[in-house]
Amino acid sequence: MNVLITGSANGLGLATAKYFADNNHIVYSCDIVKSQPYNNIKSYELDVTNIHQLNNLKQLFEIESVNFDLIINFAGIYNIGSFLEKDLLKIKQIIDVNLLGAINVNQTFYPLLTNKGKIIIITSELASLDPLPFNGLYSVSKIALDAYAQSLRQELNLKGQKVITVRPGAFNTNLSKGSLEATKKLVEETTLYQKQSKKFLKIVEMFMGTPKKPEILSKYIYKVSLKKHPRYIYTKNRNIGLGILGKLPKKLQCFIIKIILK
Repeated sequence: MNVLITGSANGLGLATAKYFADNNHIVYSCDIVKSQPYNNIKSYELDVTNIHQLNNLKQLFEIESVNFDLIINFAGIYNIGSFLEKDLLKIKQIIDVNLLGAINVNQTFYPLLTNKGKIIIITSELASLDPLPFNGLYSVSKIALDAYAQSLRQELNLKGQKVITVRPGAFNTNLSKGSLEATKKLVEETTLYQKQSKKFLKIVEMFMGTPKKPEILSKYIYKVSLKKHPRYIYTKNRNIGLGILGKLPKKLQCFIIKIILK
C-alpha cells in the first residue's frame, strides 16, 4: 500500500509510520518537520493549516503519479487552560490544527485516494466524553473532529469508501507528557482558578492511567486498516475512570467535579 500519514515525525504518528514501513508498505510521512530517514518512509515538511503547502505537495504527488490506499490523520497539538483566560490566538490555533488541519488534508488529497481507499482519523478517548474543566480547549477540538469523521463517513459511504475513527487513550508520547506540563503551567498562569487548578493537576495525574507504548497503537491501527469490513469507531487503552464519569448525568458530573475541586 501507499500510505499518507500526517503528524508522523514523532510520537504515535512516527510509530505507526514505522510499523507500516516495516511491513513493506510505502509511507509518505508529513509533518511540520521532516522525520528521520527510515526505510520505506518518504518524508515531507507540511503544515496542515497551510493551504499553499498542501496544494504544492499534492501537485508533486500528481507529477510523480502517486495514489494512496490509506490516509491517516494524526496531526494534532495539545493545550489546556480556562476558556475565560486563554489567549484567543491559542484557542484558534488548536482548532486550526486539530480540526481544520484534518479537513484540509482530506480535502486536498482525496482526489489521490484509490476507489477502495480508506481514511483513518485519530481523535481521542475524550471525544466521546463531556469535557472536564480547563481541558476544554483540547476536548472541544477532538469532539468536533469526531463529529467531522462521522460526517465524512456518511459522505464517503455513498462512494463505497471507508472512514474509520480511532480514539486512543494515554500513550507514552511527548503529547501525553506535555499534558501534565500544560496543567502545571495552568496553575502558574490562572488568576480565576488558582485553588481549583492545583486540585485539577492532581486529578489529571490520577486519570492519566498507565501510558502504553506507542507501538501497541501502531500495530492496532495496522490491523484495523487491513480489515475488509472495519467498524466505524475503535478505542484503545480507554481510561476506565473517565469512562464511568462520562456515563453519569451532566448535572451529577458537574456536582462531582465541583466537590472535588472546591
